[in-house]
Amino acid sequence: MKTTLAISALACAVAAPAFAGKTEVVANYVAIGHAAYEDSLLKARELQAAVDALLAEPSAQTLNAARQAWVAARVPYLQTEVFRFGNAIVDDWEGKVNAWPLDEGLIDYVDPSYGGASDANEYAALNVVSHPEFTLSGKTVDASEITPALLSDTLHEADAIEANVATGYHAIEFLLWGQDLNGTDHGAGQRPWTDFATGEACTGGNCDRRGAYLQAATELLISDLEWMTEQWGDGGEAMAALTSDPDAGVIAMLTGMGSLSYGELAGERMKLGVMLNDPEEEQDCFSDNTHNSHYYDGLGIRNVYLGEYTRVDGSIVSGESLSSLVAATDSDVDQALKAGLNDSVAKLGRIKTAAEAGTSYDQMLARGNDAGEALIMAAVDALVAQTQDIERAVTALGLQEIGFEGSDSLDSPDAVFQ
Repeated sequence: MKTTLAISALACAVAAPAFAGKTEVVANYVAIGHAAYEDSLLKARELQAAVDALLAEPSAQTLNAARQAWVAARVPYLQTEVFRFGNAIVDDWEGKVNAWPLDEGLIDYVDPSYGGASDANEYAALNVVSHPEFTLSGKTVDASEITPALLSDTLHEADAIEANVATGYHAIEFLLWGQDLNGTDHGAGQRPWTDFATGEACTGGNCDRRGAYLQAATELLISDLEWMTEQWGDGGEAMAALTSDPDAGVIAMLTGMGSLSYGELAGERMKLGVMLNDPEEEQDCFSDNTHNSHYYDGLGIRNVYLGEYTRVDGSIVSGESLSSLVAATDSDVDQALKAGLNDSVAKLGRIKTAAEAGTSYDQMLARGNDAGEALIMAAVDALVAQTQDIERAVTALGLQEIGFEGSDSLDSPDAVFQ
């Protein structure tokens, strides 16, 4: 979820001096971006192969393999989220691939407790899987064939409602796991493999259309990642925009770090859920993979500052870094920021470790779970502290004013409950 509140306390405005090495720093940033999107595309293609195998021979084993492929596909993608803020080409595109939260009833069947259409969203329970024809915005839509174009051009954000998410990782996640009906108890979604079966074994109805939706969404994810990978490669729009103006490139790097660190991750994705004790505020709420989402987001922030990214094949992309630029003008700021980044990654890692040991993130959000809240808030506090160090880095580099994304949960907590 994108917020638009800038943190005025974390902005500065002084004349920008000339620093040697900015061109190389930005070039390495572009190389890391290209590698991370290329890895995301590679893992999405592996997900597609697993989805094809599931639909060819539905079973508990092939469904689990598809789920594991989805989890693996998230690892490199999440490390690209730091490129979103500060790069309009990414921010304008991101809603196609990672929009959340979503009204899943738009896509498929849901539990009766979910409810139906509302004043906020007339299509919250449209259930495209079960309806080969439906009315949308007063027009009859022929959905007899579920295609990528139907999902992207007709359904996604229908009627300009952000909760009408029809594409991307989270639509695929819902189709693979189904709803998580466990609240703040342990357990992810439990969609049966028979929801993709043929003939009399089919559960949930319309198994062929459910499979078609899953295939179309996965195909669309791949095409979107192909496009973005191209933008960060030779001759791509993102590469050209960044390398043509190294000063703007450095600002984009710091904007991405500060905005993801503060308003998006610490605020909207973490503290808000603690305040509301609401598992619906989990980013990967169907799969209970949120601990990984937070961890790899944090890792992505550190990657950009240190100028280093470990690819899915184990190779490393590295070069001149923001750290080297900052150290050249104020080594104390550089050391503090590196320490802060290591601290936030470590504390996000503790959440990941606890979840992998059996205490899922939604359990940590439960009212009265003081230990779970402490784990999350320790990471939130570390992310807020490192954002202050990012602001110090902005000052050290003498850049023009940078406004980071904010969140009511951090900036105006009382507004969350109004």
